[in-house]
Amino acid sequence: MASIAPPRPADAGLGGAARHGVTNLLGVAVAAIAGFGLNVVVTRNWSKVDAGLFFTTTSAFMILYAAARLGTGVGSVYFISRYRTLGQPHRIRASVLVALVPVLLVGTVLAAVGWWAAPELVALTSAEPVDGAVPALRAVLLFVPVAAVCDFALAACRGFGRMRPLLLIERVGRTGLQLLGVSLAALLGLSAATALPLAWAVPYLPAGVIALVWLARLVRRAERAAAAGPATTSDGGAGAQVADRPVGLREEFGIYWRYTGPRALTSLGQMAVQRMDIVLLGALRGLADAATYTAATRFLALGQLSGQALSTAVQHRLAEHLVRDDRDGAGRLYQAATGWLVLLAWPTYLLFATFAEPVLAIFGAEYLAGRSVTVYLALTMLVATGCGMVDTVLNMAGRTAWTFYNALAGTLVNLVLNLLLIPRYGIMGAAFAWSASILISNLVPLAQLYWAYRLHPFGRGTLTAAGLAVACYGLPPLLARPVFGDGLPVLVAAAVVGTLGYAALVWRARRALQLDALRTLRRGRRR
Repeated sequence: MASIAPPRPADAGLGGAARHGVTNLLGVAVAAIAGFGLNVVVTRNWSKVDAGLFFTTTSAFMILYAAARLGTGVGSVYFISRYRTLGQPHRIRASVLVALVPVLLVGTVLAAVGWWAAPELVALTSAEPVDGAVPALRAVLLFVPVAAVCDFALAACRGFGRMRPLLLIERVGRTGLQLLGVSLAALLGLSAATALPLAWAVPYLPAGVIALVWLARLVRRAERAAAAGPATTSDGGAGAQVADRPVGLREEFGIYWRYTGPRALTSLGQMAVQRMDIVLLGALRGLADAATYTAATRFLALGQLSGQALSTAVQHRLAEHLVRDDRDGAGRLYQAATGWLVLLAWPTYLLFATFAEPVLAIFGAEYLAGRSVTVYLALTMLVATGCGMVDTVLNMAGRTAWTFYNALAGTLVNLVLNLLLIPRYGIMGAAFAWSASILISNLVPLAQLYWAYRLHPFGRGTLTAAGLAVACYGLPPLLARPVFGDGLPVLVAAAVVGTLGYAALVWRARRALQLDALRTLRRGRRR
């Protein structure tokens, strides 16, 4: 039995988390710009019905892709981080194989079933017949297994503490190629039925191949290091030598899937909450409403991306703390990361809530009907980000069953409210349903974390970040709107002035925000 690694220093790994967080944020910035630009290209170059067809088709793809991943994103980070921390690198290959093969098989089966059932799926999800809807769906479904394998491989790389594959392959590579492909389709005037979905889906293929090659190199490197000397922990400290007993795939399969199995349905539920409303709007109200709602809600993804960047940076560190039962270290990391998340996300949501109309005008005047949706959901996201990465902490504590039940509750509430509210209230009905599921998915696990581990996100940094964001991006725009209006020039001026004041105040409050951890950037690069 391997000895548990000694506790980390008092910074709880904040320096490494900050370093990786900044790196991820650079990639997120590229991905956000590419994703936003892609939506603008689609809405500006194709009709509202064609745009709605594209958005509903890609939403159906994302739901099947989430099902094919089987929750292995979290499972692989957890187990690879755990085996490295406990000095058991000989178990990593088996852990990778028992996850990769089911993901590939399930993804292939879902793609085949979706291809066969495409006519029926289109009939269920389109309120009006649209030429080319079936070929569009079939075109993207071909890439479901490839996308699922790519996601698994990148997550496994994060288990090794490697953020560069995610940055280069996913954040920069795939999203950049998607924007390029869709832009070329628009420039050439190609069909929205097949060419547009293919231009969006094909980049998953090179991304998946490169991610698998990168992962294979990391696994071999870990095995060579283990063969060369005594087992070491991920902290660099020596652990007890572990007998290199080969671990059977059957044994590893049971261990892996008892943890990851609940996460498979959890990730599917989370993706369904994010995308099912678009599909249901297309089915119950028409593709034009689906396009409007997508435009109104895609701005929220800009704030969510910062949360994803920070989550990927702290996941394996949380796993290392919690496998040692180091709750103090986990709590410090959780609170620091939540403060950073609020610091990054709240300015975006506050500006969107105040200036929803000029922001939506970027997509075209016909999308201004989504203004109320943007305002309502932006305010809801302030609450969600204030809770921090609650799911990540629960998963890294091994509580995947809890996150499953939470996601199940959020998904059921979302589905029922969508079916009840969309026919009567249209896009606002979908917004109410999504808001309810967001609150359930954040407030319930927040209570669970405190009850089980006495962990919460409300440290000094979180409260400071929230106050600074409201002071710079909330109150001044609200006071300026009655005087200067809410046009695009006012939005730009409010953003520039707010950012200048924000930067100065954040610098003064850097200790409370624990931004001093960024000083390890140079040291981390030298390592």
